[in-house]
Amino acid sequence: MTVRVAMWSGPRNISTAMMRAWENRPDTIVVDEPFYAAYLARTGLDHPARDEVIASQPTDVGAVVGGLRAPLPPGRTVHYAKHMTHHLAPDQDLTWVGDFRNVLLVRDPSEVVSSYVRSREACEPEDIGLLQQVTLLDVLEAVGQEPPVLDAADVLRDPEGHLRWLCDWLGIPFTDRMLAWPAGPRDSDGVWAPHWYDAVWASTGFAPYRPREVDLDPHDAAVARACRPAYERLHGRRLRLT
Repeated sequence: MTVRVAMWSGPRNISTAMMRAWENRPDTIVVDEPFYAAYLARTGLDHPARDEVIASQPTDVGAVVGGLRAPLPPGRTVHYAKHMTHHLAPDQDLTWVGDFRNVLLVRDPSEVVSSYVRSREACEPEDIGLLQQVTLLDVLEAVGQEPPVLDAADVLRDPEGHLRWLCDWLGIPFTDRMLAWPAGPRDSDGVWAPHWYDAVWASTGFAPYRPREVDLDPHDAAVARACRPAYERLHGRRLRLT
């Protein structure tokens, strides 16, 4: 039986470390942000390696979804997609997501914005994915799904417990290979990885949780406040192991 996992996150979260955990399973193939090229082509935004990203992936949403449904290579039974919810178009048809095992990965918006503006000059509420995660949650609930919500802080406090729970929910065995991986790049990393993945390339496992110092200017603080209600809704239904 093939299991197809769609992990929906915003930027500056632990989404790439989570992808590493799944890629280190011998039964799993991963895909890195498959809607990124479509997002850049649609918005015209100037991101690092923009031209390379657009050349590396389909820009047609239907083609991306078709690729997510493609047969897996021999010996692989789990397909894991790392998605960024801000890559979704506001008017995009999301009915296809009901065919996947969807999970939402969230992080406190003040921490996200603080990290985001260290890499980008400007940040708006639509850039950090939380508003789109709530939209996605509404879509999934409308088709009868109750997707688990994982908070990054909780996962970092207990990565094994959260991954064991997630594997059980998916009906697949947990392996401790998900807790540690070799440092360095992967062939599956998007072409944007040299611009964003330094910390992950240096990692060999999940970093220990530590509280973050957050000092936002008035604009960035307003962005975090605008996303706070969405985060509170998602955080309120997060997975609690204890």
